[in-house]
Order: sequence, then C-alpha cells, then structure tokens
Amino acid sequence: MDDHLRPIARAFLSVFDKSGLVDFARALRGDHASGHGLDPEGRTVVIPMPINRSVIPLRPAGGVWSSARDMLRYVHLELGRGTLAGAKRPLVSEANLLARREAQVSIGQDSKYGMGLDVNTKYGVPLVHHGGSLFGFKADMLWLPDHDVGAVILTNSDTGGALLGTFTRALLEQLFDGKPEAAEDVSIIGRNIKQAIAKERTLLTIPADPVVVASLAPRYLEPKLGVITLHDVGGVFTLDAGEWQSQVATRPNEDGTVSLVTVGGGLRGLPLVIGRNAEGKRQLTVRDAQHEYVFVEAAE
Repeated sequence: MDDHLRPIARAFLSVFDKSGLVDFARALRGDHASGHGLDPEGRTVVIPMPINRSVIPLRPAGGVWSSARDMLRYVHLELGRGTLAGAKRPLVSEANLLARREAQVSIGQDSKYGMGLDVNTKYGVPLVHHGGSLFGFKADMLWLPDHDVGAVILTNSDTGGALLGTFTRALLEQLFDGKPEAAEDVSIIGRNIKQAIAKERTLLTIPADPVVVASLAPRYLEPKLGVITLHDVGGVFTLDAGEWQSQVATRPNEDGTVSLVTVGGGLRGLPLVIGRNAEGKRQLTVRDAQHEYVFVEAAE
C-alpha cells in the first residue's frame, strides 16, 4: 500500500467498532445477514457462505463486514473532509482524503475513477460513491460533497444490485425535485430479470442430461485455478471446486456444443463448454469477455 494511503486505511477501520469486521469467521459467529439469489426457477434461495471466502485474499479491497449505521459513520468522515462530526481533531488529513477523488481513469463522459472512488456528474451534481459486491450481497455508499448529503444502501440479495443505481436516482429526485423515474426503473428491471430467467430455463436440462454426464471425466485441472471434480451427491450431479459446490445442468449452444451450467451454490449461470483438445483429452472451458480457462481431464 502506498504510504499516503495508509492513513486513509487506518481512518476507515477506526470509524467502525472493534468486533472483528475483517475477520470472516468471527463475523459469521455473530448476528449477520445471509446472502440470497435466484434458483433456475426464479425462486429466492439462500446462497451458501463459503463461496464468498473468495474475497478474503482481496482485502482491503473488499471483505469488510459492516452495517448501514457504521458505513454512514464513514460517509460522515468523507463529508467532514477527514474529521468526524463533533471530533476535535481529524482522523486523516483533508489533503490526503481529497486526493483520492482526483481522476485517475476516465470511465465515461460523466464519470471518472480516482483511488477506489467513482466521481460522477451524470445529473450535473458531483457525486462520489463506492460500491461492493459479493455473492448474495450488493452495496453502495455515496455522498454529495457540495451539499453535505450522504447515503448507504446494503442489500442481501443478488437482485439487490438492481437497486443501487435507482437508489441514487431516487435520492437525487428528492433533493432536487427531479422527474420521478426511479420507481418505474425498478419495476422494469424486475420484469427484465424475470424474463431473462424464464428464457434461460427453457434451455436448461435439470437434472443434467445423463448421456452428457456419462461422457465427462470425473476430475479436471486448470493450472491457475486448480482442480474441479464432478460427481453424484445424493442423486444430484454436482461440480465441486473445493471452496464451493454447485448442482449443474446441461445446455445446448448455438454452435452445436454443449455446456455444463451451474444452477446452485451462488454461481447460477456459470457455463463450462464441454469439448476435447487436440490430443483427444476431455476438457471444460470457461470464458468471459477477456479470459479463457481450460480445465483438462486429469488422473484421480
């Protein structure tokens, strides 16, 4: 961590209580919310927490357990330019705190990214915010530095992500007598989510096609990501990645291939394309917009 960021990190942690908020195990022993998601039928289900342990190596970029009340204390620190309300001395210098809002990367016509903060002027009003996302949890904290207003939204649902932008819009509507659009936006997003899930469900075979299942290797290896195994768990065909497990369905693709698709465990909709490499070994390929990971069959 850069030296000029260390005071910011210390200030951030000092705002919260001393209940072990970066300690995953300790947080889970206390009063905490459970994350939720949607199953392939569109029903709300609890997401098993182990999958969120993936954030632990990323700390302090994520993994802080908190509450809306405590997060608002941090927002007060930002609005106070490094000093909490009623405090006699600043927790962090105003110069260092404001330096984090300086543009480092342009992310759009009205947005710039500083040091962990997005500064947005989409509606002509400077607004600083930082969001967070885990499986089953979506959050945002925001403040308007020119108007001494801040807010926090924490949700324990994947679909709660639809509320983040609309929450900001609703706040600005109230503050500046804006055209009421946020409520309708939420309704539209909700309908779109339901339609997308229903469409995807028509393509999935659940339980997984037994003919496809019979053609798969029991164990696959990708050098960077490690081992995944496929096996029957109480009559449910399951992908086991060690830290998390998920039931899988099968889905035909437009190019004639077939994918395994995770339908549980918090990773609904992750496709693994079934195929073979040039040597004839069975493989499963995971792709996103920028990366490709190929798991190749390996000895047990």
